Amino acid sequence: MADRLTQLQDTVNLQAENFCNAIGIIQQTSFPSKFPNFDRTGSQTPIQNPQQEDYAQLFAQLISRSAKDIDTLIESLPNEDSSTELQNQSLKRLEIENQEAAERLEEIVLKGEVLLGKIQNALEDIAQAQLNMQITMKNNMK
Repeated sequence: MADRLTQLQDTVNLQAENFCNAIGIIQQTSFPSKFPNFDRTGSQTPIQNPQQEDYAQLFAQLISRSAKDIDTLIESLPNEDSSTELQNQSLKRLEIENQEAAERLEEIVLKGEVLLGKIQNALEDIAQAQLNMQITMKNNMK
C-alpha cells in the first residue's frame, strides 16, 4: 500500500485529469459567442449530444469526490511539530528495545557457549571411549 504522500500525489493527478477532461467536454459542447459588428459566415455549431448534461454531472461528481479525498489525505498527514516529538519518543523506545534485545542476545550467546563446551566434552569422551574400545579389542585379539 502506498504511503499518504503518494496517495495525495495520485489524487491530485486524478483531479488534474478530471479538470482537463471537463475542459475538453466544455470545448466540445459549447456554443460560439457572437460579437457585435463581427459577422462570421459558415460558422459551425457544435454537435448536440443528448448526454451533455450527463457529462457535466459526471465531472462535477468526480471533481467534488477528488476534492474531498484530497482534503481527507491532507488532514491525515502528521503535524510537523508533533512529528518531531513523536519521532524522538519513538527513537527512545526503540533504543530501549534495542538494549533489551542486546542483553537477551548476550545471555543466549553465553548459554550457547556453555552448551558448546558441554558438547565438545561429550564428543571428547565419546572419542576417548571409542579409542579405548579399539585398544581393548586389539588386545583381546592378540
